[in-house]
Amino acid sequence: MHEDIARGRHNTVNLSPYDEHNAQLLANAHPSDWRNPNPRNPYNLVVVGAGTAGLVTAMGAAALGARVALIERHLMGGDCLNYGCVPSQALIRCATAWADMRDAGAYGLQVNGEPGVDFSAVMRRMRRLRAAISHHDSAQRYTAAGIDVFLGTGRFTGPQRLEVEGQLLARSIHKPFSKRQAVPNRGCFTRVFNSSTRTPTFKMQSR
Repeated sequence: MHEDIARGRHNTVNLSPYDEHNAQLLANAHPSDWRNPNPRNPYNLVVVGAGTAGLVTAMGAAALGARVALIERHLMGGDCLNYGCVPSQALIRCATAWADMRDAGAYGLQVNGEPGVDFSAVMRRMRRLRAAISHHDSAQRYTAAGIDVFLGTGRFTGPQRLEVEGQLLARSIHKPFSKRQAVPNRGCFTRVFNSSTRTPTFKMQSR
């Protein structure tokens, strides 16, 4: 489980720190007052997981007229919005800005002293940017597209039977598998951190 996440019941998700940006993210990606719809069985497609693959699959099928159910137990948008692509790009942009300040002399610019880093401000900026685009992956947007969004844990109870929070869904089932993180075994890294880590711990071993 990611460090900044503490799950309560299946239908609740808590984010820390609970600031205005994470509140906005939760309102879109896992609203606390969300009520799952009554199943409209039979579905043409049941998608388990609202990450990148699941969202594209659900929206594409719905656009073609299919009756689609989309299940997500955590945050809509999956790793890409919440932990991977978006947060990583926000952190990389800050690192690039820092490097440009450090190397300013190479461009004929003058910067007094070593540029500092306020990592709390860096993470706050990341949360702001992530929240600002979270409406694109929101439960509300996919509901408006005609997709039945179920927030909760999906469980297979038979070859063509799947339940979510006690509600039975059926028919064709698509499981979009996401990639797992792996640490390269090259002997030069002491630790690798991602966007969920509270402090930067990426270090190079001296050779």
